[in-house]
Amino acid sequence: MLEVEGLRSGYGRLEVLHGLNLHVGEDEIVTVAGANGAGKSTLLRAISGLLRPTAGSIRWQGREIGGRRPEDIVAQGVCQVPEGRQLFPRMTVMDNLQLGGYVHRGERDRRGRVTERLERVFGLFPRLQERQRQLAGTLSGGEQQMLAIGRALMGQPRLLIFDEPSLGLAPTLVSEILGAIQRLHREGTPTLLVEQNVRAALKISHRGYIMENGLMRLDGPAAELLDTPEVVAAYLGRARRRPLTLAVPAIGEQP
Repeated sequence: MLEVEGLRSGYGRLEVLHGLNLHVGEDEIVTVAGANGAGKSTLLRAISGLLRPTAGSIRWQGREIGGRRPEDIVAQGVCQVPEGRQLFPRMTVMDNLQLGGYVHRGERDRRGRVTERLERVFGLFPRLQERQRQLAGTLSGGEQQMLAIGRALMGQPRLLIFDEPSLGLAPTLVSEILGAIQRLHREGTPTLLVEQNVRAALKISHRGYIMENGLMRLDGPAAELLDTPEVVAAYLGRARRRPLTLAVPAIGEQP
């Protein structure tokens, strides 16, 4: 579905991505991990249209989207949940959600479709329904992350992209958020996940990539990457010998 080949991009004269390759299949959760400064967020910004590629291609379902405007990419079903949530804090939960569906404002029976999408969001995160009149800025960190995901779902995504969804969250909330990502995958939404919690992210993923200095240094099945010496040394350390503390079911398990 998503194919990135030979991608080069950056900021002005500073090139961050140096001919990077990646793909996400129709029925996959794919994790991208790497140290700070490896280029992970730059990759997501290029895919989402916030940065223009200087070389290479980004194809979505066979169509080139590299360099397209962000709103055009969202309209094709590629939706990102950004790092730091990026909500409108002085607007209510409901207003933030409805803004997520604004890209489909010209569709027929829009009111009915919006209602269907809201039901899906509230089914996934009942707390948002309870707080729909509350200002987004007064929510807890975990609730804000739920709202950011819900806002993306209002755009009817055909590919979900997550940039550090567990950042700043307590372990129990991390489990809840990653569990929601698994549920969305089971409902038919492929996912590209950039996540600092490498162990938990790979556990719910089909494949993974390890970025270093703007290139993919390792890639393969997620279960194999968890046992790769380089990954263990760089990201897992001695924690590899301990039982996983997050109650996140692995691929194929039911939560």
